[in-house]
Amino acid sequence: MSIAPLDQENSEDNIVPGSAKPTQDASEEKKPVKRKRKRQSTSHLKAVPETLALREEMKAEAEKYVEHLDCSNPFTKATLEAWSRELLDQMGQPEKFLGFMMVLIGNFFWKRQFLAIPFERRLLLLPHCLKHAEGCPAEYDEFGLDCEKCGACSIADYKVKAEKLGYKVLVAEGSPVVLKIIVGGYVDGILGVACLNVLEKSIDKVLIAGVPSYAIPLHSGDCKNTKMDEPWIWEVLEEYRPLEEPLTRSYLPTMRASNALFEENFDEILPPRRTKTEQAAQTPLGKTEAIAYDWLKHGGKRFRPFITLAAYNALNKNQTSTTDTDQPEQSYPLGVQKAAMAIEVFHKASLIHDDIEDDDQYRYGQETLHRQHGTGMAINIGDYLIGIGYRLLNEARADIGAEAASDLVEKMAAAHIKLCEGQGAEMSWQDSQSFELAPLDALQIYALKTSPAFEAALYAGIRMTGSVGEYEELISSFSRHIGVGFQILNDLKDWQGDDNNKLITGQDALAMRPTLLLALALQTADDHQKTDLKDILLGNPSDGLRIGRLRKIYQDCDVFTKAEALVDKSRARAEELAESVDNEDFKQLLKFFCETVLAEETPEAKPEPNVLMPLAK
Repeated sequence: MSIAPLDQENSEDNIVPGSAKPTQDASEEKKPVKRKRKRQSTSHLKAVPETLALREEMKAEAEKYVEHLDCSNPFTKATLEAWSRELLDQMGQPEKFLGFMMVLIGNFFWKRQFLAIPFERRLLLLPHCLKHAEGCPAEYDEFGLDCEKCGACSIADYKVKAEKLGYKVLVAEGSPVVLKIIVGGYVDGILGVACLNVLEKSIDKVLIAGVPSYAIPLHSGDCKNTKMDEPWIWEVLEEYRPLEEPLTRSYLPTMRASNALFEENFDEILPPRRTKTEQAAQTPLGKTEAIAYDWLKHGGKRFRPFITLAAYNALNKNQTSTTDTDQPEQSYPLGVQKAAMAIEVFHKASLIHDDIEDDDQYRYGQETLHRQHGTGMAINIGDYLIGIGYRLLNEARADIGAEAASDLVEKMAAAHIKLCEGQGAEMSWQDSQSFELAPLDALQIYALKTSPAFEAALYAGIRMTGSVGEYEELISSFSRHIGVGFQILNDLKDWQGDDNNKLITGQDALAMRPTLLLALALQTADDHQKTDLKDILLGNPSDGLRIGRLRKIYQDCDVFTKAEALVDKSRARAEELAESVDNEDFKQLLKFFCETVLAEETPEAKPEPNVLMPLAK
């Protein structure tokens, strides 16, 4: 297969970006630094100081350090790590306390804004491991541990006091429902107790979105009878100090607005035509709309419409403040909401068709649509949604203007064509079974399949404020790097399993899709390994055995590390483009885009337990 290569900057040479060590004095303004190469394990950086005296000293120094920081924008994980390393160096403390220091600096960065949140808009998140392991009478429900005051542990003490103040309280270790609760508009800030492992994972998910949070670290990562410094929680639990306005930019209102498109405003944006009653939805004529609307309303992160709304905010000179988290959602013209929803409609349609073409089994943790309703119905639902998307763009004319609506239609059509070209190239390669696949070929397919949707989402938000002008070339390049990096991360997640999409490890590989991981393996493999690769991908042993053999080859060819390095390169190039933007609001949005889409959360792939490895031939 011959595919036109990407531009030279995507070649596999010199793919590991450089790193920089912070050297600022604590009295100077702290600048973000380039991220270091990702560590495969951070367990050695999560020690908690053994004595209360040292913990209190580090806490006091963190509070002083934050006084000199620019808190106008949320920090990234890389920046927080740089700050924490610098302060540890100043204090002469070892690197093993890095995770603990990151929590402390993050706390004081957000403390003043957290204390300004009314009690009834706060969430207290407690871990189940604080409970007394023996004889705990509490039971679990869908929200976590349903405990009552019994005197056996301290959970009820915090829970009862917090609920009297007005807090929402959740007892569930690292529950994924937390961010959903916040985006849903129920709370504006988090007071959380957790071990350093859980707190580390929460940084990318919550803090960079601009959610004021304060964390109390547990003394260890043991999962029962764990302790913490109890005065630390009491000193913030009961304190409320209002602010006239937030100190830090937050994308939370825009996230809520994106969520509201599907949760609250759906019927206004996309009124039902065939399913106005439950009985109508059960008829043959109503079934298509019923399934399509249900698929559109549920599942997914709704990130693309968020990007459209956020870009609209950034370039809209008449916008209201985007930093006020007291507002449950921002107000947008109906035409802007229709255009933002159209982005998600096209995306959801493409997922239906993609799942059929790849015969994927799961999407959003459930069976794919074609497995639920049959292939013919699923194809029809995807086609129906495409029609809905273009209808929404046409209806948006009343608010955004006919010329802007026409430009959006053109951009969406171009994105649709590129997606089909990329998907077609993938299927063509599968049919050829040639096993000739260079990394640049795989990257080109990725750029066609993933990048245009991101570009269209950014373009739509900007175009609805006026001319795209100077940003057109930039958002094209930026979206290409973001899309390629995102797809590589998706490849890596395929080897871990992914509760949001694919529940079967190695599914893409077994389907013989032209992934970058396979291309990197073919590039490095010797003749024996290439023969074995072909045998694995074309053979019919049990999936577990094939996955184990393929993982071994990938590890021997260092495929996972090379792929992670390419993600780093895509992220670095996207960040450079973001930094080149003069408009501060738009610059921060692009940086936020980098940090959320390309979040560094992929651990090293390891052999799965209980997978038999074949004997050497």
